[in-house]
Amino acid sequence: MSFLKSNPRFLNTVLLGGAFTKKLEAIAKAGFNGVEVWQQDAEQAVSKTTQQLDALSLARTDYQVLLDFDGAVGEKRDEKRREALTMMATASELGSPMILVAANTAECAQQKIVMDMQWLCQQAKGFGLRVAYEAMSWSTEINQCDKAWQIIQQVDEENLGLVIDAFHLFALGRTVQDLANIPVEKIFLVQLSDIAMPLDSDAVKQIARHQRLLPGEGDFPLTALIAYLVKQGYSGPIGLEVFNDQAAEQDCEWVAQRAKEALEHLLDESDSSA
Repeated sequence: MSFLKSNPRFLNTVLLGGAFTKKLEAIAKAGFNGVEVWQQDAEQAVSKTTQQLDALSLARTDYQVLLDFDGAVGEKRDEKRREALTMMATASELGSPMILVAANTAECAQQKIVMDMQWLCQQAKGFGLRVAYEAMSWSTEINQCDKAWQIIQQVDEENLGLVIDAFHLFALGRTVQDLANIPVEKIFLVQLSDIAMPLDSDAVKQIARHQRLLPGEGDFPLTALIAYLVKQGYSGPIGLEVFNDQAAEQDCEWVAQRAKEALEHLLDESDSSA
């Protein structure tokens, strides 16, 4: 499984506390070669952020996150389309190749999801962007990877693909079987985290937003996920999206280094067990 060594490694800035510029410096110093850029961090100083990312040689894995877009109802539908266009323009200016869209967690008109995602993908093409679609475990309609894949197939746009977030895949007891029959080229992004199991279903959202763990600190079958990705020949970005309030209060360089070590240990462990 040594080819995983060439997969781009990224860290989502949500794990780190402090100023955004310091977060980026810590991510680069830890040895990551990519970063997931959050809208809240970049939108106020796009030019400055772009310059710093270039100076640190950090690739933009994706720009996120567009929430509650697919199937939005009433006036919110037009509002979300305007938001999407603004996000895509910013992503393009940042040099990001992709925007991340989380499946709707609010009121959702299921019959409009495919139409909305087709519109988004067509607009994204004008900016030279891909669209990464993520099923979250509490999304209203599209709450697992297999459901997201069904939407991707119906939309049938080459620039639309799947986000595999280990938290949302495993939190409610699902397995890598949810990924069966999904072509590897349609997996655009892999986000890893861990958590202690069993997980109370009523606490999923709270834990997802505040108490995720680094790989190896919990019970998720992450080696099984890595093994599946290797078998499929996945060569895209693989990294960490770990929301953890305690980590955000600690020294960001130390946390970023721990994160890089946890990611590499997981990949090495998966390699040696193959």
